[in-house]
Amino acid sequence: MKPRMTLLGLLVIAIIGSFGVYGLLSSSRNISSSGIVKAINVEVYWDQGGTHIVDNVDWGFAEPGDTVSKTIYIKNSGNAPLTLGLSYSDWIPVEAGDSITLAWDQEGTTINAGEVQQAALTLSISDDINGVTDFSFNIVIEGSG
Repeated sequence: MKPRMTLLGLLVIAIIGSFGVYGLLSSSRNISSSGIVKAINVEVYWDQGGTHIVDNVDWGFAEPGDTVSKTIYIKNSGNAPLTLGLSYSDWIPVEAGDSITLAWDQEGTTINAGEVQQAALTLSISDDINGVTDFSFNIVIEGSG
């Protein structure tokens, strides 16, 4: 007596086979992160009205080659013009700093006393990042003058 394939058996084989093909054809890596913001001689907000203070930047999930931007607002709360600068430090893990960079569009900009300036922070992840699944670092925004 020859074994007969039932409709249920064919369906099970089709489902299992499709998972195997999907697994062979797709690959992704999610990278989560967080950044702590330290402001020196300036105030940093999520909104132009200055009601939501930025104390942490959550970059969300990103993949190799991605660029993620966040809009923030810088306020000069002093009584003299300030020149803006950005730096970052304390990468965890340390290797993340080799493949991830942070830039912004306000480096060297002068902001007068009481003014608010919109700024874009841009996080770029290298195509060849390897071994980093999540990371954190400190962002320092400084006004000098």
